Amino acid sequence: MLTKFQNHIEQNFHQLKDKKLFLAVSGGIDSMVLLDLFYKLRFDVCVVHCNFQLRGKESDGDEMLVREICQDRYIPYFIEKFDTLEFAKENKLSIQLAARKLRYDWFQEIISHGFDYVLTAHHLDDNVETFLINFIRGTGLEGLTGIPAQNGNIIRPLLPFSRLEIENYALENKIQWREDSSNASDKYFRNKLRHDIVPILKELNTGFLDSFQNTLHHLQQAESLVEDASKLVYEKVVVVKENQLEIHLKPLLEFQNYKAYLYQWLKEYRFSAWNDIYDLVEAQSGKKVFSETHILLKDREKLILFERKSSNNSTFFIIESLDSKVNIPLKLRFYKGVNIFETHSNCIFVDESKLKFPLTIRKWQEGDYFYPSGMNGKKKLSKYFKDEKYSLLDKENQWLLCSEDQIVWVIGKRADNRFTSNETTQNSIKIVLEE
Repeated sequence: MLTKFQNHIEQNFHQLKDKKLFLAVSGGIDSMVLLDLFYKLRFDVCVVHCNFQLRGKESDGDEMLVREICQDRYIPYFIEKFDTLEFAKENKLSIQLAARKLRYDWFQEIISHGFDYVLTAHHLDDNVETFLINFIRGTGLEGLTGIPAQNGNIIRPLLPFSRLEIENYALENKIQWREDSSNASDKYFRNKLRHDIVPILKELNTGFLDSFQNTLHHLQQAESLVEDASKLVYEKVVVVKENQLEIHLKPLLEFQNYKAYLYQWLKEYRFSAWNDIYDLVEAQSGKKVFSETHILLKDREKLILFERKSSNNSTFFIIESLDSKVNIPLKLRFYKGVNIFETHSNCIFVDESKLKFPLTIRKWQEGDYFYPSGMNGKKKLSKYFKDEKYSLLDKENQWLLCSEDQIVWVIGKRADNRFTSNETTQNSIKIVLEE
């Protein structure tokens, strides 16, 4: 196995040579074999061990074994103890998910200590179990392509090797390891697959693991084709703006499999109600679908994706005087004693005598009205938004400049007639919205 492993590293992970590597070592057979292989190949490694304190003396025994092996071989090591039960309770996570998050968050923290990669001991049988878990629970194509051999700076070099190969190597080389007693319990879903389902699959097909690897290879190629097609259609259909994505429906619906494209583009935003998203295409304007982090809004002939933020229309910003420089939430500049030139959306001229300080910048509220420049009479802001074809997102993002709660400027759009300068104005103020 050592020669096979060395060839695998040279062919697929040649970048590891002369790099500083963290090996995640639990004390179990898989990670102890991984440590032995890299030690014999003379890589520059450092061991990291997580003690999740879930099995009392057993967990401490795992830590002790890892510590002793590293000391005997003069391998540097880091050990971290976690209060996993408390972390799971505080974050409302299962024990398995809590341990996973603690482990990988710590990996990213320690890799900043001058190291290049963290290596874990996931192997071929782990890949089979993960595939079956995703298949049984329901998943997209990406859930059937297996554990990635590399994910950023996390590398899994044992993925082509079976549990049997690893066990034989450990016995032949008299490697010490510790058995996790929880692995014998069928309490966990993964263990039921390991003990009951996978052995039957291997019995039905003696070459099951080889067949499985071939299937994974084909699925990974199919996923690559999907990603290529998704990128091509994305360029024709999606407009990327500073704080949002706009998915234009007319060109999207030219593709019979448009639902697949929506799934590819939106899956990273943690949506789960996929049927609601697909229905949004035909829904009336204003309908929304929520994820934990984002909102997808139907707005006439497009879907708008934007980040979910707490709505607070009471938020406002104060401008104490004309000498103020406003940078939040918008960049406004005030210039005194200027002649009146042409007004445009990002620049207005107002009569200083009509302003009552402090001025405020706020979001719109139900019942707001103003006297739009160039028009006679007043207009409800909600009616103005409708006439200007504002989306719900546009309304939420619109800021108002106000004097004693009277609208001076729908910022970047339209000034209010009550405050604009004219030929009789003695002191005119120029207000500019800078990009």
